[in-house]
Amino acid sequence: MIATVVLTLRIAMAIALFTFLGWALLTLWQELRQQANNLASLKTPIINLEVVIGQDKTVPNRFSENEIVIGRDKNCNLPVTDETVSAHHAHIIFHHGQWWLEDLNSTNGTFLNREKIIIPTVLITGDEFKCGDTLFRVRIGLDNQPSPMQQIESGGPT
Repeated sequence: MIATVVLTLRIAMAIALFTFLGWALLTLWQELRQQANNLASLKTPIINLEVVIGQDKTVPNRFSENEIVIGRDKNCNLPVTDETVSAHHAHIIFHHGQWWLEDLNSTNGTFLNREKIIIPTVLITGDEFKCGDTLFRVRIGLDNQPSPMQQIESGGPT
């Protein structure tokens, strides 16, 4: 008789334990899905690329898409009329919450802050990069717009 009661209590405890574990895993999974949706909904921050012409003239270019191709080809997002720039010279892409600059195996290379880049490199506001003889200045987002990483740290978009 006592053995039957103990066995029944053990089975009830096992069922309660597995029910609790299932509920905890379901709650964690739902929270992760919500966080993934929050991250996916973050907008790509605007990137401003100023083309420097001469010493005091710049041509502003503002992009809100998450991929930009720079080159001589007229179909590039930022076409350049510099003969030292390759048809598809450099690629700027937004992923993992940051803007990245990548050289597309150009003939004359891409230089970020006077250093040749070999692998994709993170861009920040104030960077200057050179494709051929053309110099670009980078400004990311607006002065009053928080970056995606700041939005994540503060608990979501503002």
